[in-house]
Amino acid sequence: MQLTKILFGTTPEGEQIYSFQLQNDNQMLVSIIEYGAVVAKIMVPDKNGEVDDVVLGFDDLQGYIDDSECLGATIGRVAGRIGGAGFSIDGNKYKLSPNTLPDFGRNHLHGGAKDFNNVIWKGETFEKDNIVGVELSYYSEDGEEGYPGNMDIRVKYSLNNENELSIDYFAVTDKPGLASFTHHGYFNLAGEGTGTVLDQKMWVNADKFTVEDDDMIPTGEILNVKGLPVDFTSEHAIGSRIDEMQMAKYKGYDLNYILNHKKPGALDLAAKAIDTASGRVLEVYSTQPCIQLYTANSLEDVPGKGSNKYSGFDAFCLEPQGYPDAPNHANFLSVELRPGEKYRKTIVYKFLITD
Repeated sequence: MQLTKILFGTTPEGEQIYSFQLQNDNQMLVSIIEYGAVVAKIMVPDKNGEVDDVVLGFDDLQGYIDDSECLGATIGRVAGRIGGAGFSIDGNKYKLSPNTLPDFGRNHLHGGAKDFNNVIWKGETFEKDNIVGVELSYYSEDGEEGYPGNMDIRVKYSLNNENELSIDYFAVTDKPGLASFTHHGYFNLAGEGTGTVLDQKMWVNADKFTVEDDDMIPTGEILNVKGLPVDFTSEHAIGSRIDEMQMAKYKGYDLNYILNHKKPGALDLAAKAIDTASGRVLEVYSTQPCIQLYTANSLEDVPGKGSNKYSGFDAFCLEPQGYPDAPNHANFLSVELRPGEKYRKTIVYKFLITD
């Protein structure tokens, strides 16, 4: 196990941003940067021992500063969309910054313009029991992007020799507010920059999903996936039903699934993706009640690592999260966080190899 801290870049304001390289004994390497608490690189071997980077991203800090697609980012205070860019708690109404497209000016997405991937975190490394990691901290002030309460937040990344990247989220607040964080990694198990993931296979441990309106805001309705092109309860290629999705006025997959947990809050297997050509397998575990499957539909010739350019379907995102737009739907599990409570959630991305 190895842990290295190196200078990644300097912001236009002159602040130094560090990268933390976590490496295990199986050739797996994860790079995390203080800007946005971003996972900038995940190097894993394939069935032939060839090591590739399986997440989309950028070579330098400016790429992440300019990024509008949240590549590899930590998302918060609330993952997903909040309809009307507003909510109420205890009779108090709060107006959030509207930042969604194409309905710019109406709704709120992933915490707003100054979400967690556009701020600087401070990292502290740790090593224990065959684990290497970094814990990043950020203080979100009362009123940031319209959210109430001063919030102390920590994100802990840990890598072990089972090829598990664990992400643990912690937060406390001094006013009633909202908390629903996630990781927004763009995965391509064949390697970033190799093209479409539509032939890679997907399984999602969910029988139900939340229905969206034309602005991708949940309506409050929950449907069974059975018989619909959104059904991943049996493993199949991501692109095998993409035509049906597009006929249903979707560009691709960008849906919130309600996970089949054994019990609420348990760390259960949420989803699995397989690239048969490389033999790489990704398993996603989470304590969150939901997961967003997104097939990078909005990417359009985004300059990435090296000379690569990223386009729609060049990656998939598996984003464990709370219910989107939860404060505006009484039938959704709450994402409220109150003074005296501790927000604690976990995501595990585990990499395996199959023949």
